[in-house]
Amino acid sequence: MPTGRVPVVFIHGLWLHSSWQPWVDLFESQGFDAVAPCWPGEANTVEEARRQPEAAAGFGIDAVTEHFAQIIRSYDTAPVIVGHSFGGLFTQKLLGMGLGRAGVAIDPAQVKGVKPLPFAQLRSGFPVLGNPANKKKAVSLTAKQFRYGFGNALSQAESDRLFEKWTIPSPGRPLFEAAFANFSKNSPATVDTENTTRGPLLLISGQQDHTVPDVVTRASYKQYGGSSAVIELKQFADRGHSLTVDGGWSGVADYALEWLARQGVGPGSAG
Repeated sequence: MPTGRVPVVFIHGLWLHSSWQPWVDLFESQGFDAVAPCWPGEANTVEEARRQPEAAAGFGIDAVTEHFAQIIRSYDTAPVIVGHSFGGLFTQKLLGMGLGRAGVAIDPAQVKGVKPLPFAQLRSGFPVLGNPANKKKAVSLTAKQFRYGFGNALSQAESDRLFEKWTIPSPGRPLFEAAFANFSKNSPATVDTENTTRGPLLLISGQQDHTVPDVVTRASYKQYGGSSAVIELKQFADRGHSLTVDGGWSGVADYALEWLARQGVGPGSAG
């Protein structure tokens, strides 16, 4: 039923279950109507997802994008889309498709055309990319791998706590598709960065991120040079890939809310 509240769809990335509840609560308190759906094949709880890794295996970028596109099309009014990591790539694809009134892509996985490939990113992706068979599987991280890819800007204790609370097996296919995007004519990691009628887009980077290093997010930002639509970049110093779930999450969320308000997107603007 229409509520008159601006909807928000949160999309998580690889290896973290839908850990957006604090964001959902905050956005709801500010007058939004927020949801955080699972990926296709993903169980509703962390425990179930860990018991059934095969259920999430095999889903690629196009399939996951279409899954969220169907959710977004079900709304009577276009929602805001907020994504982290691969969720940030999906956010950009969906916005480029003309879906969503605005997008916030946080530490987004690289889109086709991005050239930098730092060592830290290669090392973070190696648990999947190191074995071609993982393209058809769902893969888990170890606590040590999570510490390097997500928790490097945190204490060991906080990194371990987040690992135990949120990590799940995730499909390897999206990582292969993004990694080899520039070698594929019709890569699913392609985003319509020249769309001039899309909603405003904010890219957020953690400058200590190993999984999606700051240089990669800056390169993604430059891909939008051919569009007159709003594109902005916000960098958070001393933050890693865990910035949506660690103890500093609210600073990132508050900035996103402030940015949306500057774009005229918020309570009272539904329709």
